[in-house]
Amino acid sequence: MVKLAFSRKLRLLTQSHFAFVFQQPQWIGTPNITILSRFNMLEHPRIGLTVSKKNVKLAHERNRIKRLTRESFRLHQHDLSAMDFIVIAKKNTASLDNHVLTKELEKLWRRYYRQFQD
Repeated sequence: MVKLAFSRKLRLLTQSHFAFVFQQPQWIGTPNITILSRFNMLEHPRIGLTVSKKNVKLAHERNRIKRLTRESFRLHQHDLSAMDFIVIAKKNTASLDNHVLTKELEKLWRRYYRQFQD
């Protein structure tokens, strides 16, 4: 049975974790979301989120984007390679409704899965 938890070990927590990905990222993106990634030495993927106040003005919109992104990652974590991901929300991300944002994230996770299959 596949465990779909989102534990602390699946998150990028420190500045050094983020810096590791920013040093030599591979990236894919859409007009609304960019995902940077880099292979890690762990046996599982991890995710970090950047939703800046400059791009998404309202706190409840930033929280909604982060919540939906974490949920999407939680559901797709077993399909992904052992990589560190940083999801960056762009300016027009706040205008997307939940369904469209979820579909866009699913599309990006599928692209990563196809591109970096084990």
